[in-house]
Amino acid sequence: MMGPMQSDDVLIALHYQNENCHPDGKIKVGISEGAAWREKTLETARELLVGTRKAGVPVVHVRLAVRSDHSNVIANNFIFRQWVELGAWVEGTWGVQFLEGFEPLDHEQVVTHTRNNGFYGCNLEEVVNLYRPKRLICAGVSSAYVVETTVRHAADVGYDTWVVSDACSTATLEQHNAALRAMELIATVATKDEVLNSFAE
Repeated sequence: MMGPMQSDDVLIALHYQNENCHPDGKIKVGISEGAAWREKTLETARELLVGTRKAGVPVVHVRLAVRSDHSNVIANNFIFRQWVELGAWVEGTWGVQFLEGFEPLDHEQVVTHTRNNGFYGCNLEEVVNLYRPKRLICAGVSSAYVVETTVRHAADVGYDTWVVSDACSTATLEQHNAALRAMELIATVATKDEVLNSFAE
């Protein structure tokens, strides 16, 4: 049986899960409850997935899930303490399921981890290397946490790294825009349309 085909590009879809993207999720630092831009951002992200797949570009999904007793969570800061206090991100629950419209296709790779950085403590690097890409395109929730930490790692290890600005979100627009500005010097910040158009170049 053949493995994944080589691809110059790979899209990493980060934490599009119920816990932080659905209004009933326990985590609000990804998209704040009642945020006016929630549905627009998520619809743009869904369109990104559709267009990426249509272009034949591989999608790798990164999901967050921890043990039911949170014994594998080092609660060394507010975010991780909040997970424990709220009983969030528990493996096997509705919260860690992919948000409707973001479910992986059967042939797509899925990676599970327990922190912010998509590469930390899991096999994302190994999975990405299956495709031998030159460019990693990152999108997800939250811009200021999983997206930014993953982008910084990808840039440090040598990938041409892109961020899909309108397919990401964080608690406030101010924080979202600040995260994009912080990433501008280490990554290409582009819209969904700009990313999809780049596949045809």
